[in-house]
Amino acid sequence: MKNILAPSILSADFKILGEQLKETEEAGAQYIHFDVMDGIFVPSISFGMPVLSSLKGFTEQVLDVHLMVTEPVRYVKEFAKCGADIITVHLEACEDVQGTLDAIHECGVKAGLSIKPKTPVDALLPYLDQAEMFLVMSVEPGFGGQAFIPESLERIRSLRELLEKQGLKTDIEVDGGVYQTNVAEVLTAGANVIVSGSGVYKGDIRKNTAGFMEILRKYE
Repeated sequence: MKNILAPSILSADFKILGEQLKETEEAGAQYIHFDVMDGIFVPSISFGMPVLSSLKGFTEQVLDVHLMVTEPVRYVKEFAKCGADIITVHLEACEDVQGTLDAIHECGVKAGLSIKPKTPVDALLPYLDQAEMFLVMSVEPGFGGQAFIPESLERIRSLRELLEKQGLKTDIEVDGGVYQTNVAEVLTAGANVIVSGSGVYKGDIRKNTAGFMEILRKYE
């Protein structure tokens, strides 16, 4: 299974965002992770559609949009129009999870489904064949720079086992507290899409990205 790096621009310097995105792209990062927060589902507020629109066509990287918002189905069409390639929603934020996933697919976009650290992995069982990616949050969503929750490794393993039992090779994305020092454990547990914000954007971006990519390729 292909391992993918998705740098989270939540940690980027927006004065020079385009320049920094190019650094990650040239060093091998395949995705851009785009966190949208509404101040309701999670405490923080981040950026939205205008920023995403500005990135459309600027890079060849996949625009991986993570909606940490209440009832995200309200915004699916607009984010798809703005250039999202993948739209991930939270199981906990949707009154109608299946309807939300269907709405994403109707826009011609890949669907992701995420769970917070305290949500049982089994809650994903009805949707295992309904999404192209599952996102396991390894921190409480809403703030960057948190420490990785160790129990997340077992949650990743459990999800990978559930998928394999159904003959599925669906992507598992992990977001929160992932650095070069622990990414091998995350990959070994069964994840293959790695989100990292400060692990990429703090310090030498090109060197950080290349370091991640070296490890990701080693574990493919």
